[in-house]
Amino acid sequence: MYMIDTNVLVYAANADAPEHGRCSQLLDGLRRGPAPCYTTWSILYEFCRVVTHPRVFRSPWTPERAWSFVAQLVGGPNLRILQHGARHPQIAAALALEVPELRGNLVFDAHTVALMREHGIRRIWTRDADFHRFPGIEVLDPLREAG
Repeated sequence: MYMIDTNVLVYAANADAPEHGRCSQLLDGLRRGPAPCYTTWSILYEFCRVVTHPRVFRSPWTPERAWSFVAQLVGGPNLRILQHGARHPQIAAALALEVPELRGNLVFDAHTVALMREHGIRRIWTRDADFHRFPGIEVLDPLREAG
């Protein structure tokens, strides 16, 4: 079971990015593979925020194009969206104690990690090194790992 982070989706979608080939190949393989892969609505919204932002993309996507990409992901056979459950507040509170520097942009990653823990997922495909700060999470970099 694998989590897919925002940056992998952005690189897979952005044909101009040097990371595109590997991330696109990885995403396609995960979506078609034998095991389910996971993401969150927050990650999907963040994907849309990034690809439509004129200061991030040289040629930003339209909202329709961004949501079309999301719809294709969500409509695929293997991608599942993690939801908050009853244990979420306790897991999030435990993370705040485990990671003393939990503030700012790291809070978004903590939300992802809390959902991963809640659903028993330990591995995340990402290029974001901040995930190394969370105990029990195995960070897989699509440019360094075999898919």
